[in-house]
Amino acid sequence: MDIKHYYIEKGQGEPLLLLHGNGEDSSYFVHQMEFFSRYYRVIAIDTRGHGRSPRGTGEFTIRQFADDLHEFMDDMNIARANILGFSDGGNIALIFAMKYPKRVGRLILNGANLDGSGVKWSIQLPIIVGYKIAAVFAKRSRKAREHAEMLGLMVHDPSIKKEDLAQVKAETLVIAGTKDMIREEHTRLIAEHIPHAKLALLNGDHFVANKSPEEFNQTVYEFLND
Repeated sequence: MDIKHYYIEKGQGEPLLLLHGNGEDSSYFVHQMEFFSRYYRVIAIDTRGHGRSPRGTGEFTIRQFADDLHEFMDDMNIARANILGFSDGGNIALIFAMKYPKRVGRLILNGANLDGSGVKWSIQLPIIVGYKIAAVFAKRSRKAREHAEMLGLMVHDPSIKKEDLAQVKAETLVIAGTKDMIREEHTRLIAEHIPHAKLALLNGDHFVANKSPEEFNQTVYEFLND
């Protein structure tokens, strides 16, 4: 692998990996680290090109990030882990679970989507416009190129067909806010197409894990220990 991930780790026992969203870093999960480290070996990872993890020379795609996670687990001698992914982190977790089913214990998808159509138009339209503008200046400006790459993840990725969700073998919890930027019918579609997945809608927006950690953590904890 061409990069070494930055990560924070706390607790002991069964591994629980936390994957943050687009443009964020591992610090998003401050309330989850504190709670879940009482019961698990919790590892929050900065995705390639996010936080303190370098960009490297590899592709900047959700599928590359899933392969990065596979190598990270190999480097850390983690054969199998529970994975909690938020937003783009949920998309990474979903691709990972489809590609490497034996490496996943339980899967928690928070605010994930299959493609851009799953995002409310009021959110997605500015992203598309911003991406196109940044792409125009990408050859002349490093900052514009980085911005285009980041927005490109939300325009082109993760590009998953609903039929492909049958490949997910892990026990799965699909969780989102009642006022999420992901359309509720899209969240329900994901839960319906993953075999035996459970669905939880919590009062709040896309960032319910950070803004309402007690309810979020309790919901996830009950799922992990069901």
